[in-house]
Amino acid sequence: MASFWTGQRIRLRGIEPDDWTAFMRFAVDEERLGDLLHPPRSAEGFRTWAKEQSSAKTDGDRFGLAIEAIDTGEIVGAVGSHQADPHAGWFEYGVTMGAEHRRKGYAAEAVVTLLRYMFAERRYHKCVARLFAHNEASLALHRRLGFVEEGRLRDHVFFAGRHHDLVMMGMLADEFAQLHTMSEL
Repeated sequence: MASFWTGQRIRLRGIEPDDWTAFMRFAVDEERLGDLLHPPRSAEGFRTWAKEQSSAKTDGDRFGLAIEAIDTGEIVGAVGSHQADPHAGWFEYGVTMGAEHRRKGYAAEAVVTLLRYMFAERRYHKCVARLFAHNEASLALHRRLGFVEEGRLRDHVFFAGRHHDLVMMGMLADEFAQLHTMSEL
């Protein structure tokens, strides 16, 4: 049996210290594409962050994973569960892809793998995603995967000199099961 974390095109794995250069590129891509704007971080800052991530203990159901392309072994993005409420049964996740790796199916495969784990193995009931309203590609990806728009927070985030809407999307475990297999066994 292949690893649960390995799909057709990608493998999800822990972040390693040497992954810092990929995460530095992702930060530049996010700024260039208008997704996020943070003060510049040094190469040493990225090295320290990646080293800390590689040895960090898990924090319940909050974790980050590198998305590795199987054919090249290159880190193409990252996915993770950022908030989780086991009592209420929901978690929030995020995904980022390097600019040159978008629209190749990597993100969809990574998200489905993460959702399968959280719904089938961790028994969560709902997944929540927050998306910038101007990010049409991300909105389209989430709709294709089966997420439903649950609301829009107007002028909720401020970056790049102006306010932006934030779209709240969600998917329930039974909705996921109707569209995707719950097990790869």
